[in-house]
Amino acid sequence: MLRLSLPISTRLSPSPREKQDDASPGGLPYAHSSPLAGKPRLPSLLLPGLMPRHVAVIMDGNARWALRRGLPPSAGHEAGVRSLRHLLHLCSHWGIPVLTVFAFSSDNWYRPKAEVDFLMSLFERVIRTELDNFARDGVKICVIGDSSKLPSSLQKAIAYAEESTIRNSRVQLIVAISYSGKYDIVQSCRSIAQKVKDGVLQVEDIDEKLVEQELETSCSKYPYPDLLIRTSGELRVSNFLLWQLAYAELFFAQALWPDFGEAELVEALVSYQQRHRRYGTRSS
Repeated sequence: MLRLSLPISTRLSPSPREKQDDASPGGLPYAHSSPLAGKPRLPSLLLPGLMPRHVAVIMDGNARWALRRGLPPSAGHEAGVRSLRHLLHLCSHWGIPVLTVFAFSSDNWYRPKAEVDFLMSLFERVIRTELDNFARDGVKICVIGDSSKLPSSLQKAIAYAEESTIRNSRVQLIVAISYSGKYDIVQSCRSIAQKVKDGVLQVEDIDEKLVEQELETSCSKYPYPDLLIRTSGELRVSNFLLWQLAYAELFFAQALWPDFGEAELVEALVSYQQRHRRYGTRSS
């Protein structure tokens, strides 16, 4: 059961970055790329021994970010990539070994075709151009979701990136594309049912551990998020990692995803480190 302690970032005034974004040509956050130079130090507010092993993020608000600036949705998605690049860089140096991001849900296929086509091309371009950065930061990539619906060129780019980064070990980036939590559970059940049909398993063998082994996040050493962050102020999990989030701590940030940076991540991590995770038991 989700623990519905709902801390929400209450900062309503524009952040320094938001002010800088508004002043930037075209409203694009050029400041996002500057923090990538050098190794970022862990802020003194955070305790290394209490860092989450797995952070999951619902990257929400790209289109609204663009709309507020009079830009097309594509500009918001491009800005969102810069936020993801920055977040991944921080995770790789702050001791967070797994980062999972919700890039494209199974419901997003119903968006306008032009936007979907742009996103598919953006995913492919980013995957291909970030390989050098993945090598530098020790990033291992894994893409989860119904890949059969993706363009063949994107499928090939994903396969190449996964193979190229398989030996990287500093941080694992799990990207959910054409994904839904319900789909993940259903495909797990189908896999188990096929094994029963083939005589590999008995019905009596089915338990939670077996289901979890068939979930797509089994690609990770730490398949269950300790912390879920959702941006843009929305208070829902939107069919994301439904099984895996059973004991996750939830943090809802007011910032739109392109405005989510180091300060917002620190706020979420401080909140996480102040909580007592009991997993259904009582504190002694």
